[in-house]
Amino acid sequence: MTVENKRPLTLRDVSEASGVSEMTVSRVLRNRGDVSEATRARVLAAAKALGYVPNKIAGALASNRVNLIAVIIPSLSNMVFPEVLTGVNEVLETTALQPVVGVTDYLPEKEERVLYEMLSWRPSGVIIAGLEHTEAARAMLRAAGIPVVEIMDADGAPVDAMVGISHRRAGREMARAILDAGYRRIGFMGTKMPLDHRARKRFEGFTEKLAKNGVEIEDRAFYSGGSALAKGREMTAEMMTRSPDLDFLYYSNDMIGAGGLLYLLEKGYDIPGRIGLAGFNGVELLQGLPRQLATMDACRNEIGRKAAEIIVARLETPPQEVDSQVVLTPKISYGDTLKRE
Repeated sequence: MTVENKRPLTLRDVSEASGVSEMTVSRVLRNRGDVSEATRARVLAAAKALGYVPNKIAGALASNRVNLIAVIIPSLSNMVFPEVLTGVNEVLETTALQPVVGVTDYLPEKEERVLYEMLSWRPSGVIIAGLEHTEAARAMLRAAGIPVVEIMDADGAPVDAMVGISHRRAGREMARAILDAGYRRIGFMGTKMPLDHRARKRFEGFTEKLAKNGVEIEDRAFYSGGSALAKGREMTAEMMTRSPDLDFLYYSNDMIGAGGLLYLLEKGYDIPGRIGLAGFNGVELLQGLPRQLATMDACRNEIGRKAAEIIVARLETPPQEVDSQVVLTPKISYGDTLKRE
């Protein structure tokens, strides 16, 4: 049995099916030129019935750009980034632009490769997580000749545009809230931070604020890979065995914080009296926990939306004036695990 090789549909097929010239079909499909509504409807109906999809590569060769926005993020398993993508998509879905996602696994050399491949397709813009990149990646971003928006961070200088929060400030603000609530014997748990620059900056801001008030972190633990919820339980159990006098646990993200909370509740700890807890990210999924974990919203959806709005505005003809450095302010949610001032 042989499989018939079907030829791709062409403008001529749509032209014959709709009874109008190929030029008219082209105008309708590109939404250009003066075409009556009746003719437009006939052409679109014929194209839809045939299953015709325009070959945009030909148009890209003429314009040197395709209607794709490269969105480069560290992870799809971390639920932080799907919320950013949702914000990006909410803006782009009203335009001809489509997001295309690349994942770097927090590896600078992989980010470089992903960026190289994506730029080789000549996208109309780039949205990329973080402000830290290899020199080669920064050179590619500078030379791309398209709008580039670095997202999630505001502690540094962008190549072009930037939308994010100050993670150092976020760390300082959480430290202030913890100190104001009277906690002093503090443990920290988080991801291994050499490659997670935003977690590192929060940690730096956090310890800086504590130090200015004469307090040092008494115990710390770091993890990589595996289930964050399980890691949170495991690390919390180990830390409370090592340092039973701790009265507060600060987690670099909500998922390990949730694991720690479940462990402490299981062991009968008085929360937030005997011990308080806080995470980071404001993950909506965790609102079903027995207690609401104190946290800080990282403005993820808004970051995605603002980044996409900058790209869209700058691709207008003529480009629209838009603020290219947007710093958002996350707010602390005290939940049930952090005593209020």
